[in-house]
This record gives sequence, C-alpha cells and structure tokens, in this order.
Amino acid sequence: MIDAGNEQLQVGLGPAFAAARARLGLVALLFVLAGIGWWWTLDRMRGMDNGPWTGLGTPGWFIGVWVVMMAAMMFPSVSPTVALYSRMTKARSAVDPVVFAAGYLLTWAAAGAFAFVIAFTGNRIAGDVLAWNRAGRWVAAATLAAAAAYELTPLKDACLGKCRSPLGMLLGSWREGWSGALRMGMKNGAWCVGCCWALMASFFALGIMSVVWMAVVAGLIAIEKTLPWRHMATYATTAALLALAALVLTAPKAVPGLKIPTSGSMSQMNQMSP
Repeated sequence: MIDAGNEQLQVGLGPAFAAARARLGLVALLFVLAGIGWWWTLDRMRGMDNGPWTGLGTPGWFIGVWVVMMAAMMFPSVSPTVALYSRMTKARSAVDPVVFAAGYLLTWAAAGAFAFVIAFTGNRIAGDVLAWNRAGRWVAAATLAAAAAYELTPLKDACLGKCRSPLGMLLGSWREGWSGALRMGMKNGAWCVGCCWALMASFFALGIMSVVWMAVVAGLIAIEKTLPWRHMATYATTAALLALAALVLTAPKAVPGLKIPTSGSMSQMNQMSP
C-alpha cells in the first residue's frame, strides 16, 4: 500500500517537476541571451564612448545596438515576470513565454526609436549650443537631477510596483495565444519603460556607448526591481543620481568612468559611422 501511494505521488508530482524545470530553463535562456548581449555590446562599442551625449550613429544601426543593449540590461530583471507568465500558461505552449519576452523587447525598441528622434531633433535645433564646453555639462547635470526627482514621483512608484509585482497586471490583461503573449509582453514592457525611462535618460547623459555606465544603470534597475527593500533601493538610486549630477556639474573629472568630450555637439549624429 505504501509503495503504491508513493508511486501515485511521484506520478502526480511529475508534471509539476517538469513545469518547474521548463521555467528554470526559460530563466536560464534569458540569462544566456543577456550574456550574449553583453559580449556583443562589449565588442561593438569598444572605443565608441565619447562621454555625455555620445553620437548615436544612423537610425538602423542605433536601434540594432539598442535592442541588444536592452536584452543585456533588462532580461535578468524581467526573468521572474516571464517565469510567472510561463507558470500561468500551465505549459500549454513553450513558445508563448518566448513571444512574451519578444513583446517586452519590442516596446523597448519603440522607446529607443523615440529617444533617437528626440536626440536627433535636439541636435538639429540646438547644434553646438549643447557642446560640452557650452551647455552640454549643464544639460547632463539637469538630466541626472530630473531623473533623481522622477524616482520620488507617484508615477515611478506605480510603474515600479507593476514591475515588482506583475501578477495583477498579468491577470488583468490576460490574452490567449501568441498574439496575446505578444500584447501582454508589450504591456509589461510599457510599465517597465515608465519605471526606467529616467534612468535611461541618465544613461544618455553619462555616455550611451559606455559599457561602464551601461553596467551601472543595469545594476540600478535590477536593484530597484528585485531587492526586497523597495523604498531603500529607490532612495539609494535617488541619492546616487543627485551625487552624479553635482559631480558632473562641478567636478566631472572626479566621476569614475566618465569620459569628458573634447569637442562636438550633443549627439554628433552624422559624424559617427557604425
């Protein structure tokens, strides 16, 4: 009787263990893709950092680099959400979670395209006024200060709450099939953009082609989204951004890893070749 009961228990637990292994494999895949993204970014961005307001290159080249960067920076912190979505699908399709992650990345690609348009337009309008030795340092410091202020806003708090506790968002927007997975992933990406856009603006202000600042910003995002001390993480990020703003404005050479531009305007769009 005991052996029969154990056999039934093992049979009952089999699908649960299989689903858990599948979710673990999915998380591992996201981390592997993030690692590949970091490796590719290190190779492609070597020697391209020109400090704050580094040139973005051509639209196609920048969007390609941006998507890989977002995969590298965001996949580790979004992996719990993708795993939760996978669990909620009850293993009906192994492809749905991958489509969900693709939808998430698609939203960030759209955000990158929007950022490119803003930077390109600002460069065309302002020109050399935004060079580092003119207003560039002030704009960079102001961007960092604005990012710090955004950390303490209700909108940031709401978006961060959705990222940290995505169950309600997933239940409220549930759609079946691949199209549903794509839409839900894009919606989750939208909440993430709302949470992290100011930190990404800081990335531009410190050097969008700097692997050092890419790692710093990715670390801040991961801390805010994953550590249990939510408010402490937010306040620490705010303090770090304010400190960077003050240093960029008063003593930029004291900022570790910051490359001071020698000349040029805010973005030098047409001077960088991919």
